[in-house]
Amino acid sequence: MSISKESELVGMKKVSEAVAITLQQMIAYAKVGMTTMELDNYGAAVLEEFGAKSAPKLTYGFPGHTCISINNEFCHGIPSNRELEEGDLINIDVSAELDGFWSDNGSSFVLGNDVYQHQELVDTSEEILQKAIKKIKGGVLIAGIGQLMETQAKQKGFKVIRNLGGHGIGRALHEPPHDLLNYRDRFDRRRFRKNDVVAIETFISTLSTSVNTSRDGWTLIGNRGGFMAQHEHTIVVTDGEPIVLTELPAN
Repeated sequence: MSISKESELVGMKKVSEAVAITLQQMIAYAKVGMTTMELDNYGAAVLEEFGAKSAPKLTYGFPGHTCISINNEFCHGIPSNRELEEGDLINIDVSAELDGFWSDNGSSFVLGNDVYQHQELVDTSEEILQKAIKKIKGGVLIAGIGQLMETQAKQKGFKVIRNLGGHGIGRALHEPPHDLLNYRDRFDRRRFRKNDVVAIETFISTLSTSVNTSRDGWTLIGNRGGFMAQHEHTIVVTDGEPIVLTELPAN
């Protein structure tokens, strides 16, 4: 969507606060021995406190309230009876609808001690997202941001997933502009437009360059295995630095 009046910005801020706080609290709540379904149910309860509804459930009939992916599951993991273990690489994606507005927020993190050395991957993904967001403003080439993401990943020895990307959001979970990719598509001449609301995502991997859908019909896994970290914020494009709607104030 494109923000055209103050009430729309207020609505986007409200739903974005709900998903951001839910994500933050789920990360804090995650413990070794807990099942991903328990973690998902906790997130659902937090969303309900805001009066917000799970976006993937509403839009696609997803069998969970949030997407929780573990280790070799790259994203869209289904909450289940799987128990969390020390050193797991966990990706939580929280998106929701509230009063007709939609927002999306995601983060990868290591549970407990970094026994499998995933922290560098996680840190790189988060750093790339922050660098990309700072460069986005009205008139900037979408493909240029993708180039920045891939270049930064390569400098750290990582790859990007080429068949996943960010997207427009606001009045639905997925809106134009679609395919905000993590690499430069030389045929893509689109530019970010002032007042547009977009979900910017990183998909940084150790080995894989694309994802495939697993047998459960939802979970995405890498074509060459390995691991992936993802971070995501919903932002409003401006003439300067974007408004990061899903970024909570520092404590």
